[in-house]
Amino acid sequence: MKKKIFALALALILALSLAACGGKKSTTLKVAASPTPHAEILNQCVDILKEQGIELVVTEYSDYVVPNTAVEDGDEDANYFQHVPYLDNFNAERGTHLVSVAGVHIEPMGLYAGNSASLDAVPDGGKVAVPNDATNEGRALLLLEAQGLIKLADSTKLDSTPKDIAENPKNLEFVELEAAQVPAALDEVDIAAINSNYALGAGLNPVEDALVIEAADSPYVNILTVKEGNENNEAVQALVKALQSDTVKDYINSTFGGAVVPAF
Repeated sequence: MKKKIFALALALILALSLAACGGKKSTTLKVAASPTPHAEILNQCVDILKEQGIELVVTEYSDYVVPNTAVEDGDEDANYFQHVPYLDNFNAERGTHLVSVAGVHIEPMGLYAGNSASLDAVPDGGKVAVPNDATNEGRALLLLEAQGLIKLADSTKLDSTPKDIAENPKNLEFVELEAAQVPAALDEVDIAAINSNYALGAGLNPVEDALVIEAADSPYVNILTVKEGNENNEAVQALVKALQSDTVKDYINSTFGGAVVPAF
């Protein structure tokens, strides 16, 4: 009888020991991202982090505001969708406390044909769709200036708006829209300045379809962002390493063919 009790006790201890070993809680890291290419890139990190006991949960957002407010409010641990000029402007305007922890890739902005097949074909009074957020609108205007379509009062100013145009020889009319809505307006304008992630989401190939595209040395590197104070969080740093791994670099290069360029 004593032997049976001892055997049962031993089995119970062993079971509890195995449960303790196998029941280690995994860390959950919640990251907000634009669907293309950010969420797609993040999904390449899921298995890498899983091996380290980190569950990466990616939530897709179609705008440029909620991903930041969600991180500020603690609903998301990090986000991946923006570049530093946009982040700096967002913090300044909204009083948020968000910081960059790593640069991952560049998405060259391009000019796309709407009702005009080329830049030379844009008529006097032609319509140009541009993103309406401060940094991306300024970026679009700089791209238009580089093509000789306009001249800005100050080309070093990254947050220029149409009010800052000093010369507009074709009397272009600017249609200011949320960045995500610009591709849908192509049929209503002559040309449009579109961020590559939204171009890809609309079925456009930035390398093949853009009339002109930013050079690969664009300063607008897309970053992983957290709330100030969380930069050294172990799970966040693990994600940084995963995002800047050869696995992700190879994925970006083989998947996007130059429309998205690794920045590490």
